[in-house]
Amino acid sequence: MAAAEQDVKELRKLWGGFWSSRVLLTANNLGVFDRLRTPKTADALARTTGTDKRALEILLDALTGLGLLRKAAGYYLNSSMASRFLVQGSPYYQGDIIRHADALWKRWSDLDAVIRTGRPSRRSRDHRSFIKGMHNIAAFKAPGVIGALALKGVRKALDLGGGPGTYSMEMARRKIDVTLFDLPDTIKIAKGIIKESGVSTVGFHSGDILKDPLTGRYDLIFMSQFLHAFSAKDCARIISKCKKALTPGGIIAIHEFFIDRNRTAPPQAALFSVNMLVNTPGGRCYPPAEMKQWLKQLGFKGIKETMLEDTVLVSGRKPK
Repeated sequence: MAAAEQDVKELRKLWGGFWSSRVLLTANNLGVFDRLRTPKTADALARTTGTDKRALEILLDALTGLGLLRKAAGYYLNSSMASRFLVQGSPYYQGDIIRHADALWKRWSDLDAVIRTGRPSRRSRDHRSFIKGMHNIAAFKAPGVIGALALKGVRKALDLGGGPGTYSMEMARRKIDVTLFDLPDTIKIAKGIIKESGVSTVGFHSGDILKDPLTGRYDLIFMSQFLHAFSAKDCARIISKCKKALTPGGIIAIHEFFIDRNRTAPPQAALFSVNMLVNTPGGRCYPPAEMKQWLKQLGFKGIKETMLEDTVLVSGRKPK
């Protein structure tokens, strides 16, 4: 009976996980954390946010229980975690990716229909929050990921599908002549992010990788968490284009979430494949073995994988 009770508790964590998620998403949407840099009562905060005082107070108490706020004598204040990650302007701000998660919430609500039809959700996307959210996440990873690349002899690089340009900026800081390639709407957002960062040496190329050629020649073509948005067939097409754009001996480097051969572990990666199911016609997480096979079939040499934390680098060289 004790074992069954424990199993039920674990099951409850799975089906009830959305409670805390929804509380955080709503608080972020309302700008709660930006307003609680100084202590405020629920009544005062309700007036500034245009919300119901009773409803907001219940939300604030839940946020306090989750460790995101502190409460004393009827006043609420950001916890150290909220101050560091949830207040706009902080160096490690995560509010954009949380805003993107709110859009994903709506699309994931179509999962029943997606499974029945095999087609992604048709709900609209918040593209700006998505791109800025990618920067929220990549800002932590970029130094370690770029540092793990074999950069000796790399003078020109292409950040393919580079989104906000976080990895482009990291390469530029290492004196590499880097070009960011992405869709026109994404490039517009990336230019703003890069300008704010103070990096002035990143080049830009707008295009659609499935339709447009890659111009120029590069010593390194880097793709971070880009190929998971495409079918395996399209991934092979993209890598083939990359090979043509590489200099002899040039490196292709694919940075993706790690998932095992069975595509079932770690659980977060398996769930990310569901995210791709909901949001793309053919994307999913790809195991390193599958990515290495693409490179092998296209004639790349020196193929290897490098494990990072929850991600993996798969790389190879174009023959000289």
